[in-house]
Amino acid sequence: MGNLCSCFSPKSVRQKRKTKASKRLPNSSSTAAGALPTGSSNRWTRMRSSRKEKVQDALIQEQAMAAAILFQQHQRNGGPLPFDRSTSLRFPTSGSKKNSLPRSSSSRARSLTDPLLQPQQLVNQDVKLDDLETNHFVLVHGGGFGAWCWYKTIALLEDGGFRVTAVDLTGSGIHSFDTNSITSLPQYVKPVTDFLEKLADGEKVILVGHDFGGACISYMMELFPSKVSKAVFVAAAMLTSGQSTLDMFSQKGDSNELMRQAQIFLYANGNDHPPTAIDLDKSLLKDLLFNQSPTKDVALASVSMRPMPFMPVLEKLSLSEKNYGSVRRFYIETPEDNAIPVSLQESMINSSPPEQVFRLKGADHSPFFSKPQALHKLLVEISKLPST
Repeated sequence: MGNLCSCFSPKSVRQKRKTKASKRLPNSSSTAAGALPTGSSNRWTRMRSSRKEKVQDALIQEQAMAAAILFQQHQRNGGPLPFDRSTSLRFPTSGSKKNSLPRSSSSRARSLTDPLLQPQQLVNQDVKLDDLETNHFVLVHGGGFGAWCWYKTIALLEDGGFRVTAVDLTGSGIHSFDTNSITSLPQYVKPVTDFLEKLADGEKVILVGHDFGGACISYMMELFPSKVSKAVFVAAAMLTSGQSTLDMFSQKGDSNELMRQAQIFLYANGNDHPPTAIDLDKSLLKDLLFNQSPTKDVALASVSMRPMPFMPVLEKLSLSEKNYGSVRRFYIETPEDNAIPVSLQESMINSSPPEQVFRLKGADHSPFFSKPQALHKLLVEISKLPST
């Protein structure tokens, strides 16, 4: 910048500014009564008219799309369309001012990110919460994450009237315990255990586990089968009895070079002892976990993620058909996942088939960031599935 500015003297800069100003706002001596030339005025009028027409066309298209979706949903339900006002009231003709509504002070046209009907409203409007076995979701994060990662899912579900509890596992999120001191899976999942123990008799929840959170909710299903209505595994470790998460990753470990590059083993007890925790190289987070996620969410994760304890990853689960097997399971695949590739997800599904499998097209390992609306839609759909 310094070299660039030194090429112009102050005098020449002022002269250029003056010239530009005279071009934009000609004085009265150059044009009659200070008016723009006729050709320029007509061109400006045409540009404004064209821009206005494009804005109106875009608004009409969005209104039509929203109306069509609303009409289809109510047509399936066989109910009347709930128009709160007549079309003439909401969109008065140019000659009618009596019934016109006051316009917003903002002239900004609505965009696809600010539609007339928000996507979650279309999903939630047909949900009758009283008819559900439970409307309470318990969200369990994966290794290194915290309850913070569910912030979009929490907002969408609560907006639809659902109850949501997002738990910080021991040493995760804002839980202050030292990750290196966690020596077992029961210790790691204790916050979820404490929560489920306090549920009233007969009260049930839908457990949702992501990543290593899949092993955590499996452990809960074995302990509290009567308190879990459904279990949803989102790009998660869905293990068989006698299997550890490390066993699961070892199945395809040779093919995941990116994961090996990103892992950083921590040895709080010294290098002559087993690792105590696993951290991830921050420079590889986006490629490994967030390759389809917004930049702002990658930034949030880079300052919020913590090491995950190593010992729980080694622990083999003991799962019985009576307890774990009695809970309805659902799996949500993430095809663009670089941490748990879809081939590994399908291997787990084939080893222990759930009731139903869903696929989130375009989702990376963190669909709560990359595909929050689509994930929300699936969670609501699963909650509505009746008992078999």
